[in-house]
Amino acid sequence: MGQPLAGMLVVSVEQAVAAPLCTCRLADAGARVIKIERPEGDFARGYDRAAHGQSSYFVWLNRGKESVILDIKNPDDHDLLARLISRADILVQNLMPGAIARAGFDLDELRRNRPRLVICSISGYGESGPYRDMKSYDMLIQAETGLASLTGPVQAPGRVGASVTDIAAGLNAYAAILEALIARQRTGDGALIRVSLFDATAEWMAVPLIHFDYGGRAPERMGLAHPSVAPYGVFATGDGKEILIAIQNEREWRRFCAEFLGDAALAEDPRFSDNNRRVAHRAEVDARVAAEFARHSRAALAERLKSAEIAFGNFNTVEDFSQHPHLRRIAVETPQGSVRLPPAPAIFEDERQPGRVPSLGEHTAAVRAEFVQ
Repeated sequence: MGQPLAGMLVVSVEQAVAAPLCTCRLADAGARVIKIERPEGDFARGYDRAAHGQSSYFVWLNRGKESVILDIKNPDDHDLLARLISRADILVQNLMPGAIARAGFDLDELRRNRPRLVICSISGYGESGPYRDMKSYDMLIQAETGLASLTGPVQAPGRVGASVTDIAAGLNAYAAILEALIARQRTGDGALIRVSLFDATAEWMAVPLIHFDYGGRAPERMGLAHPSVAPYGVFATGDGKEILIAIQNEREWRRFCAEFLGDAALAEDPRFSDNNRRVAHRAEVDARVAAEFARHSRAALAERLKSAEIAFGNFNTVEDFSQHPHLRRIAVETPQGSVRLPPAPAIFEDERQPGRVPSLGEHTAAVRAEFVQ
């Protein structure tokens, strides 16, 4: 098939997670991505030293890119960036709102002057509205959108353990850019796309928001239980491990009672005969399930759950996940050696080889020479 974005030039004035994730996907699809970094580099380069002394975040998100150091307050560097943009198919940026315009690259003006250019601007709260100038890191957005209030055990809220607001924004930006490229093939016209971490996370909160707006009550924070479904949660096994189960419909509930709990009549008990009644009597339902789980090992329970065609998952640590038999990995080359990462989830017929992670400014001289005019 060949890479679908081969021949396209992406210029990205980017940092942290959201924009780099978006452009990482573009690079994986064959686009040439020139990453513009400050002289001190993308600050994500300094988040940790977990990957052979390099940042785990940077290694994850920056494969297949070219790193160019520019100080866009410097007239020569400003002019070089202008030349890069003039030849680009896609411009991505996630500086603070207004910063790119103050540097001389007003996005609306670029849209008028470069009608084929696809521009994607990623920010915390968008580029208008009362929170426009608020700083907006991942955990802050989790808190502002109410996501953190639903996360964690009953006793206290918690942060989702991955950078989900950044990831949501980055993937929405990637999808929107692809839509704009498809539209450009038909019309010849590019686009100016704006994506915010707040909006991307707000969409994920649609179900809790509907519960509050139309039912008068937000879902409760329940740890590894589900606020709307029972039984759905984690149960301890007889050998000190844990399994999560998920009963999604009445057919599964009846099978679970008959084949797993050994009590078909339980499914017809008026307290448990449909999901709403089970949620209302959750403590009693969970007690029955917990008693059965406590009698057997995790391995034995897994076999019985498979036999009954009940959805379940082992409660794994990151160490367990590292050894998971279903985990795929790719080897990504970095300046300090190869790092094994989970690949992007889409599997294509043509196997795509990941590009190398660049060192800071590795391609500056070559790009300056190439884009001299």
